[in-house]
Amino acid sequence: MPETSSPARVVIVGYGLAGRVFHSRLIAAEPGLEVAAVVTSDPERIAQARAELPGAAILPSAQEAWSRAGDFDLAVIATANSAHVPQALDALGAGLHVVVDKPLAGTAAQGQALIEAADAAGRQLHVFQNRRWDSEILTARRAIDEGLLGRVHRWESRFERWRPTPKGGWREDGPPEDLPGLLYDLGSHLVDQALHVLGPVVRVYASVRAVRDGQVTDDDTQLLLTHQSGAVSILSVSSVAALHAPRLRVLGTAGGLDIMGLDTQEDALRAGADPAGDGWGIEPSEAVVTLVTAADPQPRNIPRARGAWPQYYRGVARSITDGSPAPVDPRDAVANLRVIEAAARSGRDGVGVELDPPAAHVS
Repeated sequence: MPETSSPARVVIVGYGLAGRVFHSRLIAAEPGLEVAAVVTSDPERIAQARAELPGAAILPSAQEAWSRAGDFDLAVIATANSAHVPQALDALGAGLHVVVDKPLAGTAAQGQALIEAADAAGRQLHVFQNRRWDSEILTARRAIDEGLLGRVHRWESRFERWRPTPKGGWREDGPPEDLPGLLYDLGSHLVDQALHVLGPVVRVYASVRAVRDGQVTDDDTQLLLTHQSGAVSILSVSSVAALHAPRLRVLGTAGGLDIMGLDTQEDALRAGADPAGDGWGIEPSEAVVTLVTAADPQPRNIPRARGAWPQYYRGVARSITDGSPAPVDPRDAVANLRVIEAAARSGRDGVGVELDPPAAHVS
């Protein structure tokens, strides 16, 4: 394996939206990492990779990458959900550290098996929960840490879009092993954020629905999480929301916070912006944050924190080079999957699901 005093050499497996727009550009902005190879057999994506990553090798298959594992330090699994577990196992077996895009796996048991495989191989397993570094999450955490809200008792978080006509693809109508639908897709982010900020979850109730004509997988889903602290999280993911409520509302015993508008780092990456640029993560002026407190009940706007997705791969690089804690502990992703599995059961059976022991993050 190459010396880690130089940038860790990365092979990205998959060069669709996740591999090309998210992972490759964030990795390129991190001095401690270098994209050394891309795995894709699609002619259009091969052309894109050659144009955008001229120094990277283009490999036709994941097996080719594993056969050349000595050329790399880290494999990034950015393929369809159904490939996450087998490809992560193969990469670990080849002696590579691994980043897996969310969701880590289809079940908590599969996620735990990956953790055990990484431990047995003496390699690191990372999960791409990049939206912990969304502007609105960092803003809310700052307000909570500063004591502006008192004890938080309600967390309302939404990823809602207006897409009345399905656009198709495996994320919407793929086979069950691809985990299509919003619960496992955007829901993975909202569940991670809620557990990360408010702590362990003891009970889950969910409505998991497909409401558009001809739609089979869920496109309008809501989760009600009861936290061990007594707080509740109300999470909504929808493709059928013609009107948008605040992206995030946080209510506490001493105040409340409304944040309008979804973090724009994804839009910036899609537009080709440089994550290492001076203006990265600054939200537009219309992305308003409104604060009310018991000490000052008049609503007022407060500054919005800058989004910080680059911190994810900075943390991965440091973890590989000097053993620093992982930016996202993989055990957190297993806790997320316990909540998601409970939500799927609740939506199917119309019951609340108790989690014993509670689903809790480590980090």
